[in-house]
Amino acid sequence: MTKRQKQVVTMLGAWALVFGIVPAANAMHIMEGYLPVGYCIMWGVLCIPFLAAGFFSIKKTLTGNRRAITLLAMAGAFIFVISSLKIPSVTGSCSHMTGTGLGAILFGPSAVSILGIIVLLFQAILLAHGGLTTLGANTFSMAIAGPFVSFGIYKLCQKMKVNRKIGVFLAACIGDLFTYCVTSIQLAFAYPSETGGVAASAVKFLGVFAPTQLPLAIIEGILTVIIVIALETYASPELKSIGFLAAEEA
Repeated sequence: MTKRQKQVVTMLGAWALVFGIVPAANAMHIMEGYLPVGYCIMWGVLCIPFLAAGFFSIKKTLTGNRRAITLLAMAGAFIFVISSLKIPSVTGSCSHMTGTGLGAILFGPSAVSILGIIVLLFQAILLAHGGLTTLGANTFSMAIAGPFVSFGIYKLCQKMKVNRKIGVFLAACIGDLFTYCVTSIQLAFAYPSETGGVAASAVKFLGVFAPTQLPLAIIEGILTVIIVIALETYASPELKSIGFLAAEEA
């Protein structure tokens, strides 16, 4: 790891400590005890195959390419930092960014499932952000559903010859929004409306977070582009080693 890379990792760690120590009671992570036990078990079981795929994906990436661990650690730190920043919503709830788009773009969505569950576990234990009983539901929305959409958007932009920076922005932004759509649906299934059922409840939950989540998704897209530009400047050999940059670009 070069001196500049160490500085970037140190900076991300400092941000995590500064911004991640103040928990919010109503953050968009589903809180401890908020879901019925059956739903907690169901979402946890659904995460298992994705986590298994993520384990083997990371193992494959790091086999014979130890320098990739630096980027992997930075992707995990980025998730921890910006998903710990809770922004009060005008509706009385809180919203936050996810940070998973960066890892999905660099390493694929399966690897991010592992990074995401580690971050969510630490946040639940140390910051009272989310919960252990809702770990499966939060992992599915933030570390599985969102990253898969981010990865798909980025690959689609590549296929359509869209400028890479624009592709990164769209992937991070849309992946963030999709995470909150999934979370709203999870809550709607657990607490369907008496009049309109699950659909009406989902609309209500989406409306609660939309005022703050839309601008946050845009901000996350911009931040992700900035991080990618920094990595292209200071860590191009590492990006080349994981296939993000072509040989002529490194």
